[in-house]
Amino acid sequence: MENLIIIGSGPAGASAALYAARAGLAPLLLSQGVGALEKAECIENFYGSGPMPGVDLHRQGERQAEALGARIVRTQVLGVSGFDTYTVTTTDGAYEAIAVILATGVKRAAPQIAGLRELDGRGVSYCAVCDAFFYRGKKVAVLGSGDFALSEAEELGMAGSVTILTGGAPKTFSRPCPYPLDERPVAAVLGEEQVTGVRFTDGTELPIDGLFLALGTAGGSEIARRIGAALDDQGNVKVDAAMQTALPGLFAAGDCTGGMLQVAKAAHDGMTAGLSAIQYVRDYRKRHPQL
Repeated sequence: MENLIIIGSGPAGASAALYAARAGLAPLLLSQGVGALEKAECIENFYGSGPMPGVDLHRQGERQAEALGARIVRTQVLGVSGFDTYTVTTTDGAYEAIAVILATGVKRAAPQIAGLRELDGRGVSYCAVCDAFFYRGKKVAVLGSGDFALSEAEELGMAGSVTILTGGAPKTFSRPCPYPLDERPVAAVLGEEQVTGVRFTDGTELPIDGLFLALGTAGGSEIARRIGAALDDQGNVKVDAAMQTALPGLFAAGDCTGGMLQVAKAAHDGMTAGLSAIQYVRDYRKRHPQL
């Protein structure tokens, strides 16, 4: 079992790893890539770094964490489960840990689909684990084109039928998709008080009772929502001053917690989450000396 798993290797994740590695925890970072820093052509306002592309800053942070004893695995995280200890499920298998830090960044763009926001909570859902019970025997669809969408579809086993809608996006499944697949772009979510269907850009409609969004990869908010951690009114992961969520041993840092989307803020959050996780793991191991 790992002491600490950090999901994301950007400024927040790498900063958390620096402190955890120096404390001897040998943290494991699960990373899918550069993230938002990839779009930063030049960063000039981060202390001590000098002007540099965001990609270079990201690589420098990873190298620094690895040099201190952190390990990095390139994989896609699908979800986190557990309470006393945690299991992180990825496309390459599962990892167990005493503590987890969510440092996944934030999704900066929502799909521009008519009716999506208006029917949020009335048939539009962002969490299959949370809401699958309400769709027993009903027709549902998952909007997404990758492994996150497959993972959400699998949670909807009680539904009468599950269709995956790619919304016109390229398919990125790493394994065969066993569900009916519709690759047409979605123009609108239909319904007044409750979702009744979706309309495609070609004018045809698909009657459904619920639509689950699983676009791209699972971000911090999606992971937190699925495991039962609280979100704030803006959909960010809710944390206390120690960067701990409502669940013991589950921390979050960086953009996924809201506030200013800046490297300096993410690094500060990562430091705080890392120090908090160090203390949590040490206390846990004192209570469980058999580990």
